[in-house]
Parts: sequence; C-alpha cells; structure tokens
Amino acid sequence: MAISDIASYANLSAADVESFGAELDLVRRDVAESLGARDAAYIRRVIIFQRTLDVVARLLIAGSRSRGGWLAGTFSLAYAKSIENMEIGHNVSHGQWDWMNDPEIHSNTWEWDMVGPSAHWRYSHNYRHHVFSNVLGVDDDLGFGVLRVTRDQPWKRDHLLQPLRNLLLAAVFEWGIARHGFHSEQQRVTTEGEKRAVAREMYAKVRRQIVKDYLLLPALSLRRWRRTLAANATANLLRNLWAYVVIFCGHFPDGVQQFTPESLRAETRAHWYLRQMLGAANFKAGPVLAFSSGHLCYQIEHHLFPDLPSNRYAQISARVRELCGKYDIPYTIGSLPCQYLQTVRTNFRLALPDGGWAALAGRPIRVTP
Repeated sequence: MAISDIASYANLSAADVESFGAELDLVRRDVAESLGARDAAYIRRVIIFQRTLDVVARLLIAGSRSRGGWLAGTFSLAYAKSIENMEIGHNVSHGQWDWMNDPEIHSNTWEWDMVGPSAHWRYSHNYRHHVFSNVLGVDDDLGFGVLRVTRDQPWKRDHLLQPLRNLLLAAVFEWGIARHGFHSEQQRVTTEGEKRAVAREMYAKVRRQIVKDYLLLPALSLRRWRRTLAANATANLLRNLWAYVVIFCGHFPDGVQQFTPESLRAETRAHWYLRQMLGAANFKAGPVLAFSSGHLCYQIEHHLFPDLPSNRYAQISARVRELCGKYDIPYTIGSLPCQYLQTVRTNFRLALPDGGWAALAGRPIRVTP
C-alpha cells in the first residue's frame, strides 16, 4: 500500500527525521565543496571517449567487409549511444556539471542524441519525477502512463496487455521518453500558442534524428547505405533496451515504495530525503558496469543528490549506507538480473486484477485461514 506518513513507516521520530536530513545535507555540502579540476577533467574525458568511439564505430560499419566488423561497429555504436544518453546527456541535463560554467557542458545547452528534446525531458524528469518521486497521481514516471506498477493504481481491463506493452516500451524507450516529455510540457504551458510552439519543437527534434540516423548517414555510406541503416537501427534498439533495464531496475523492484499525495503535506527537506531513500533502488556494479549505466546503479544516491556529479556516487554511497544503518532505514540493493526479474514478475502480476485469475473470471476468491 502507498505510504501516507513516511516518518511513521520508517519508525522515526520527527527529531530523527530532521537529524537524518541534516546529516545528508552535510554529505551534500562536503561533496559540493570538494568539486574541482579532477571532476571537470573526468566529464571532458568521457565526452572525448564517447565521440571517438562513435566515429570509430561508424568507420567500422561503413568500411568493414566482414560480418564481424559490422557487428563490432554496431555494438560499439550502441555503447557510444548509451554513454551519450546516460553518463553524459542524462547527467548533464540534471545540472551536475553546471558548476563548471562551461557553456558546452551545461544543462541549458546540451541536446542529447534522442528523439525527444532535452528541454521537454528536463521538466518532466527533473521536476515532475525527481521532486515528486513515486507520489501517486503526481509523478507521471510511475508506469509512464502505460503500465500498472502498484496495486494502489486501479486495475483496468486493458492492463491485461501490459506484458506486451512492457516489451514494446523497452524496444522504443526513447520514443516513450519523448512522448512522456511532450505531454508533460503540453500540460505545463497554458496558451494555444505555447502548445503549438512545444509541438513544433518536438517535431523538429524528431525530424533531425530521423534524418541523421536513417537518411543522411546511410546516404554518406553510398553503396553501403543498407549496412549503415541497419547498424543505426540496431544500435538505437540496443541503447533503448539498455536504458529501459537500467531505469526499471532503479524504480520498480521489490522494496521500492510509493506514496500518497498526503505524504507531501508539510514535507520538509528531511522528509523529502527520506521519501527518495524509500522510493529508489540500486543494483550492484563494478566500475565498468557503473559507467555503462551512467552511474544509475546508484539510483538512491542519484535521487538524493540529482545535481551532484555521477562520478562521485560511489563515494557518496558509502556514507549513505552508513546513515541507513544508523537510522535503520532500508537500503534496497541487489544484483542487476535479480532487480530486473523482480520488475518483470511485478509487471505480470499487476496485469491481473487484485486476486488474480479468480477475480478476473468473477469467481469468489477462497482465503485459507
């Protein structure tokens, strides 16, 4: 059931909650004050690496005469797109690198390699999702409007199709994000002129992405245009699948809680921290997997401090886990396969009404004492 009183659920007094929040504020302050040249060098190296890998991948795709070369190029391109999406685009758009005052690596100027405009996503994600994380009826990321992810969401007959919807969402994840951001932006603006401007911005970005991936780059490959077209489509698919897995493992495995709108009443910053802790999950990852996921294996730390640089999340995690032990607050973490399989199980269970097949068939449900 969704939580209305977060402090009571966590068995914390009002003083404990505020003390917990003060200690997290100290973590934030310590990290923010220590940011400097090494962090700036990190993100610049990542951008150089990603762009170099992108060029090398495209040369392999267009120039190789073997199937192995095409596969190597395609997977390299998919990895480059994943890094651009999560470790760079997602994190830059959160303002994690705004402190550098570099106009090329700034949340207001970065445009990612996705069909949805990053400006639309910044409102739907940075504000609607991160400020109101997992609050029913407020956070639109709860199921993205197409999936039932908690029994607090009323069951509808079309939820029977949600395993298929889930599969489709994974394959076209960037389009789902674009649609989600577009509708959030349409709800935010008030005049018809503003709504038309939002639509024009959306169509312009979609047009640029389609022309780049499916017309211009294949055309530059001349007689090998089919190889490039197939590689671009495959790389986009693989990037979509990976981004979907990472996001779902951070938001929908067992142990992640949802909240009622009442939980927002008189919410202090400390209560907000506590809601972020309870409403996210991590998966275990070494340095390579962490980098490949945009450091979103540390989803808890990301929700606590979304605008702190991702390369610091491992360091932050040690202090957060220590605080969780001190205040006896759950810290939800598991292996990547385990976390993902839990989301799949939940997806299938919630495709059915409460009570399962018996409820669906209209038969009385027997409860064994």
